Parts: sequence; structure tokens; C-alpha cells
Amino acid sequence: MKSQHLSMKKSGDCFVGRSDLLAMTNPPIPPFTKGGGKGDYGFTLLELIISITLLGIIVIITAGAMRLGYRSVDAGEKKIESLERIRASLNIIDSQIQSAIPLTYDEDGVKKYFFKGDRESLQFSTNYSIWGGQKGYVIVTYRVESRDQGKQVLYASENIVGIEDKRDAKLFDAFDKIYFEYFFKDPTEEQGKWIEQWTDDTTIPEKVRLHLIDKTKDISMIIPVRVQGTMSQIATKSTGTKSSAENRMQEKREKPKKQ
Repeated sequence: MKSQHLSMKKSGDCFVGRSDLLAMTNPPIPPFTKGGGKGDYGFTLLELIISITLLGIIVIITAGAMRLGYRSVDAGEKKIESLERIRASLNIIDSQIQSAIPLTYDEDGVKKYFFKGDRESLQFSTNYSIWGGQKGYVIVTYRVESRDQGKQVLYASENIVGIEDKRDAKLFDAFDKIYFEYFFKDPTEEQGKWIEQWTDDTTIPEKVRLHLIDKTKDISMIIPVRVQGTMSQIATKSTGTKSSAENRMQEKREKPKKQ
């Protein structure tokens, strides 16, 4: 047998055993090597550090973008709310001034208008109330107050004629400057001018201008006063209107008698 086995090797025949067959079907796993060879199946410490750093940068950028988006939305909502408040307050001032009524009061036997105005305050009588529940004519007073940060605030207060109880409301805030101007036109002059204080108790200005200054922006609104002229002229108009109304009532009463 020994000679026969040697002769088989010499003749070029190959004998494969069971162990050799298993080694061919299940090759051994090569060990981990350094330097990036064919048998390198893991990550080095440097690669892990770079991956973690990149992941951290991506997380930071994403979080910053989301935070910026939230801030932009919040700032936009506050801006819209501020603009809506300004629009509503301007509508209130415009409606109250245009609905002004030339009511008078006696002071030492002299009739004077409730209308008084300077740069930082304005008072007049009107039939338009902010709260709406007020019945009758109300006296409206706008006043400008300053804050510690240098900003100015405009408040409005109302009280019914003959009643001292007042109700206050804040119309504007966080403006650098808030002030009023009044259009004055002398009968002897062709053109009028804007003044910062109204001192005539027997007349009412034709227009009132409100300035809201925020940094370099100047939001100004000119409000016409429907009732104009001197106290005697307005009284004459009121008397004439009343007389014509009385004449119409008298004519209605006389018609049945004629029939």
C-alpha cells in the first residue's frame, strides 16, 4: 500500500482528504490589520472622531436654522399685531376728531369751547366714544407721556359731560416722539400754517395733524375738523337750522287746518 500511494503521487494524481475539503469551503477569516489592508473591517479612532464632529456640526446648523425660523415667525406675528394696533388707534382718533361737537362751557360768564390743544395734549367734545357704551357727548383727552427708555406713549381718556369719572386707554407706545399740530389760518392771510399750540377759545382749527416718529420714519395723519368757524358763526348756523326745522313742523300742523 505504501508503494502504491507513492506511485500515485508520482503519477500526478491528487488525493483530497476531508480536512482539506472543509478548508476549501470555509476559508479562515483574515485578522484585523493596520494600514488599510484587505482584511481591515473596522474603523479607526480618527475616523470615529471625524464622523462625530461632522454629525455635531449638522445638528448645530439644523438647530440654528429652526431657532431662526421660530424667531422670524414670532417677530412677524408681533409686527402684524403692532400694525393692527396702530391702524385701529388711528381709526379711533380719526373718528373722534371728525365727530367733534362744538360744546361750550361758562367760565366767569364767558363761553368757551372744550377744545384745547398743545404739542403733547388735545381735548375736545365729541359724540364718538371708544367704548361705545357711553351715551351722550363725551370729553376726550389725548395726552403724551414719556417712559424711562426715552419712548413716548399716547393715552386717551373719556368722561361724559358733567361727570368726572374717566376711563383711560393706551393707543400708541414705543414711539420716539408723538405730538400734535393745528392748522391756523388768519382771515387776512391767503395761506395758513401749522402751529403746536391752540390758544383761541372762540374758534376751532380746520385740521389737526398727528405725528408718530419711530427713528427715521415719520407717520403723520391729517384729520379735518368738520365743525369750523367762530363761536358766533356756529351759533348762527345752529339757530338757522333750528328755525328751519321749526318752520317745517309749523307747516305740517297748518296743512290739516287748511283742508
